[in-house]
Amino acid sequence: MTTDSIPVRTADARPGTTDKAPKGTPSGARRRRLFRNPGAGRQHHAGPVAYILLGIAALFSLFPLYWTMVAASTDNTRVTQTPPPFLPGPHLLENLGKAWQDAALGKAMLNSLIVAGLIALSTVLFATLAGFAFAKLRFKGRNILLMLVIGTMMVPPQLGVVPLFMMMTELGWGQKLPAVIFPTLVSAVGVFFMRQYLTEALPDELVEAGRVDGAHSLRIFWSIVLPIARPPMAVLFMITFVHAWNDFFWPFIVLDMTNPTVPVALTQLSAGYVRDQSLIMAGALLGTLPLLALFIVFGRQIVGGIMQGAVKG
Repeated sequence: MTTDSIPVRTADARPGTTDKAPKGTPSGARRRRLFRNPGAGRQHHAGPVAYILLGIAALFSLFPLYWTMVAASTDNTRVTQTPPPFLPGPHLLENLGKAWQDAALGKAMLNSLIVAGLIALSTVLFATLAGFAFAKLRFKGRNILLMLVIGTMMVPPQLGVVPLFMMMTELGWGQKLPAVIFPTLVSAVGVFFMRQYLTEALPDELVEAGRVDGAHSLRIFWSIVLPIARPPMAVLFMITFVHAWNDFFWPFIVLDMTNPTVPVALTQLSAGYVRDQSLIMAGALLGTLPLLALFIVFGRQIVGGIMQGAVKG
């Protein structure tokens, strides 16, 4: 006897009667889910319009990078012509080498790597600790402290430049990398971001189970919170690293040309009476390559973290 001939009682059958379930008929539970949500179980495929729109968006996103490469591969006379060139020229390697030497980008990239790496790591660590405390720990003044943290996001950073510069000078950190690193070891945006994620993604039952097993807060953070918070931590690391790498305002004030970061070093390429646009674009291209490499290495984890944070249920 085959399984297709086994009598199955359906939801509408009366007692004492049996029907044969057609092959491929969904079970009762699945039928109820499909009745509540007719679109459940379907695979949605993108149509040609979606691919066209995504292609146009990709072109607009990649065009600035392509234009930077085109401008860096030509000479200054050709870049300033009308219409400008839209195909790469033969001087790319020559301009890259000249920009590397003129702006001393070797030391600048090392400084930017140290600054951006330490800022990103410290921001991820402290923001995750603070986000866990604000999301799951109960203590007096928690809401007031959270409002103060969020309130700092409303203060323009330009208002604190003078007292911050005086403080760095008193500490003896003028023209040194610690003057760039320590003021930005943690950000209010990172704390709020991690707090919002852990509030939804970390069940209270897991924290209580850790308490019952005798684990203290740091043990719970290490064994329970960190595995759950890895996706948003990757996203926060990438965002913070890019922001610290591209930061120009504060490093330009507190550093000089003997110990610059990449954005500060690139200002040397435009210091002449006649600006060489192709040389400036070559320096900008060199400063962008590390960020592209970082995204290629960690792009899948970053996109996965964004999608995991967006999908609830």
